[in-house]
Amino acid sequence: MTEQQLPAWADPSVSPAHLDAQGISRRGLLRRAGMFGAAFTLGSVATPAFAASSGPRFGGDDPRLAYLVGDHHVHSVYSHDAKYTFSQQAQAAAKYGLDWMVFNEHSNFGHAHYGAALEHQEILKARAENPRQLIFQGLEWYIPAAEHCTVFAAPGPNEVDLLTQFELAYDGKLLGYTDGSATGTDTARNEAHAVKAIKWLAEQRDSGYVDDVLVLANHPLRLGIDSPHEMRNWRDAAPEIMIGMEGAPGAQGAAIPGWRGATSIRGEYENKPSAQSWAGYPADAYLTYGGFDWATATVGGLWDSMLAEGRLFSITTNSDNHRTVFDTWKNGDWPTGQNFDNTGKLPDPVSTDTPQPGSDFWPGEFSRTHVGVTRYGYRAVMAGLRAGRVWLDHGHLLDGLDVRLKRDCDAGRGVTLGGRLRVRKGEKITLYVTVTTASRANPQGILPELAHVDVIRGAVRGPVTDRDGWKAPDTKVVQTKDVSGRKGTYTLRIPLTAGDESFYVRLRGSDGNRHGAGYLGASIDPHGPIPHEPGNGDPWADTWFYSNPVFVDVAGA
Repeated sequence: MTEQQLPAWADPSVSPAHLDAQGISRRGLLRRAGMFGAAFTLGSVATPAFAASSGPRFGGDDPRLAYLVGDHHVHSVYSHDAKYTFSQQAQAAAKYGLDWMVFNEHSNFGHAHYGAALEHQEILKARAENPRQLIFQGLEWYIPAAEHCTVFAAPGPNEVDLLTQFELAYDGKLLGYTDGSATGTDTARNEAHAVKAIKWLAEQRDSGYVDDVLVLANHPLRLGIDSPHEMRNWRDAAPEIMIGMEGAPGAQGAAIPGWRGATSIRGEYENKPSAQSWAGYPADAYLTYGGFDWATATVGGLWDSMLAEGRLFSITTNSDNHRTVFDTWKNGDWPTGQNFDNTGKLPDPVSTDTPQPGSDFWPGEFSRTHVGVTRYGYRAVMAGLRAGRVWLDHGHLLDGLDVRLKRDCDAGRGVTLGGRLRVRKGEKITLYVTVTTASRANPQGILPELAHVDVIRGAVRGPVTDRDGWKAPDTKVVQTKDVSGRKGTYTLRIPLTAGDESFYVRLRGSDGNRHGAGYLGASIDPHGPIPHEPGNGDPWADTWFYSNPVFVDVAGA
């Protein structure tokens, strides 16, 4: 059974007096969308948006959505380098308002042989005791020839078997397929094995062995070993499985002033190019910009170059929680004769009176991925992710965001994030951006305020000939809306015109505290995110939201 009971905020039988501020805010969004209560459970899960529209009908009419907040990258004592128990992480996620989360443990022989099965028992127990919290089991895959990915499956009788079979057969670390030598030995073999791995996951889904499975690349530019052609190869191997990447990494507390050191960078992006890094990345690619990965933060950069092919590739954000900043728990001591390889589980942590080293925030405390759904449950979250109905924020910058793109001659709901609108050349269309501002202080005690919304537009040119290309020269910020001081819920109406080419639009905005000319210049991005000084990156003082794109297919283009 993969669908769960209604969350309290969507259940009319639950009094507002029994909801927290976040629940009241979400209920308000449902009311305004006309889908409060029973209507929330009856909507159909939309067809995945990775396929281009094939019908002749112009326009579009996507369903109304509610957004569930989650994190696909959380570690526990079942990862060899983490610290917290399963319960500590689940309780923290509940405290900070997450609806769904993925326990994404590092691959390791101890994990494959022992830990995955042990954690699965805890997950089954938690699902039974609290069906309100959607808990996925996942794996942090060491990609052959590259870095890491989140792999997770829908609940079912084979979910843990799928993960352990995959781990033993395809994990680069376990196989030694990591290109760890300075000469890059067997790179072609290793890259091919990564593609084979993603195709294998697709086969398991197609055969019905599992209901669903998804893959997302984690912190893609942290080491610079995820080359553009590899990312395209993963996507093309099974676009319904390999759906995107982290637009912003975890470890957002790494550069809190005075905490880890003078060279610290948000996301722990403190690396320089190595012999294994792809040579085509500039040195500035190894930094974060407003906490976001260079591949996402650069307007006209790598993410845009993939979107300009006309194919969805989603972004997310998450905690990557291993060790929380200022937390006073430390790892427990191993009993004699035990280690991770023969147990698959770290000793439970021990409380101290002294803050311990760490770079992370609790799940949901700082980084949030919002997924649009039409019903509540595991498969609904996965369908929303696959369809690209995703926006993300840091520091609880917004309570809500709804995006619709409509033909001016249509009265329907239009299409939303991840979707495709089919129009005629020269047709007038309007982008409707409904913002719900933060209504409560975030976990740092700050009431966030959105200062601006940027509209980014890029031409769709089709598949590239250079699969290592990382620029989209026709993508730029085309409008900026100053929304300083606006409160509550309001809608921005942004007129657009369909020209000769198909295109996409995406959104971005921030608290306005830190911005400057984008990496590719002010003519492309006049006020984008910028790197902080090493060791001086207070994440709460530089927060952004990003949305996935909406595609516009121009007839005859």
